[in-house]
Amino acid sequence: MTKPTEEPTRPTGPLEALAEAPTEVLPDAPADAPAADPRPIPWVLMYHSVDHFDEDPHLVTVSPQRFEGQLAWLRARGLRGVSVRELLEAQDAGRARGLVGLTFDDGYADFATRAVPALVRFGFGATVFVVSGRIGSHNAWDDGPRKPLMSVEQLRKAAAAGMEIASHGRYHVSLPGTSGTELREELEESRAHLEDIAEAPVTGFAYPYGHATAREVEAVRAAGYDYACDIVPERPGRHALPRTYIGERDRRLRLRAKLARHELRRRSRV
Repeated sequence: MTKPTEEPTRPTGPLEALAEAPTEVLPDAPADAPAADPRPIPWVLMYHSVDHFDEDPHLVTVSPQRFEGQLAWLRARGLRGVSVRELLEAQDAGRARGLVGLTFDDGYADFATRAVPALVRFGFGATVFVVSGRIGSHNAWDDGPRKPLMSVEQLRKAAAAGMEIASHGRYHVSLPGTSGTELREELEESRAHLEDIAEAPVTGFAYPYGHATAREVEAVRAAGYDYACDIVPERPGRHALPRTYIGERDRRLRLRAKLARHELRRRSRV
């Protein structure tokens, strides 16, 4: 596990570094990098698990009470949480004002049992990025507490409640270390499996661990995904959307700081 750093440039798996700072830090782009997407980057929040907990070494869990407080803060600010698909469609149509993307990585069972009921009460939507090869199992990629993942039935109920089902690959592997064949399987087989379950198109992807080089970004685009979520991409764009980590420590003041950071970044790209 990597140790927390004061100013992280790129997380390597655990989220301690992002949790330490009130706002995420984006690296400077290389001088010879291609031009970034000129459109403003929408605000997208990154959650994982919503549950009661005694230990949470990887900082992936938000308690139900804190989660509802965060949703209430968004609503009080005149913001409505939506899926990334809805957010981008609204942005393309010029009507994204007041919308914020809510995402949940890994597809934990508590998304269905705790997050979805709260989201529905607030009239919010969200995207859940599912590890297709682990459905109904547990987070085998972590060395921390075992957390159950959604079953097929829970996935279908989440979709029926209006949540977007998207891909997080087959087995939650770091994609830059895969061969070309394995990369295609992670992208294409995971989507096909999830489309069979949800009985709807799967158009979004999230890079496991936030690991993505230009090769993976291009592979996701070539595989036909409409968008992909990263964490702190070197070159933000529709297939490398940055996200703001949200954890248990994020109350009103930290949320305000994170929103202010996003607004500064957004204005700098207009």
